[in-house]
Amino acid sequence: MRNAEFDKEKVLRSAMNAFMNKGFANTSMQDLKKATGLHPGSIYCAFENKRGLLLAALEQYRLDRQAEFERFFSASQRTTDNLKLYLDNVVTECISCDNTQACLLTKTLNEAAEQDIEIQQVISDNLSMLQQAFAEKFEQAKKEGDISAQKDSEHLARYFLMGMYGLRTFAQTHPEPRVLKQLAEQLYQDVLR
Repeated sequence: MRNAEFDKEKVLRSAMNAFMNKGFANTSMQDLKKATGLHPGSIYCAFENKRGLLLAALEQYRLDRQAEFERFFSASQRTTDNLKLYLDNVVTECISCDNTQACLLTKTLNEAAEQDIEIQQVISDNLSMLQQAFAEKFEQAKKEGDISAQKDSEHLARYFLMGMYGLRTFAQTHPEPRVLKQLAEQLYQDVLR
């Protein structure tokens, strides 16, 4: 039996979109076939099953978000300016009401994590890595003098992550741009105080 050849990143991003659009439980193999262009047999061969495809998609999502994070913080601006741009991007994603701009972690956490310990652990690991990345940026901002040296960077990172994901969740039922922008601005100001 020969291995199927396909662009794995493209397939995983297409699967991400399918899962974000319909959720894990409501995404059928036919939906995945349509989204990825792979026949169910190829999906089973490459990923074992739909769950395996979700786990691979979550990993691709983490890599994509990590690259996005690095792009925002590679700019030569002050760390707090980059933080503001990052948060503004989150709001833009929320306002778009485009399922492909949704957060796969939030969607999967709300739907599948309680029933699957491995999926829960993958999501937890992803959020822990992001929290650590934010803690490092808050340490950098403290060195730049934009955040008080007395503030605990780990606590700020937890608070910021809670606010960011709370914003994503709130936007699911309250997508008013003005309100989301106000909440994001309050989160940003709270971190700077």
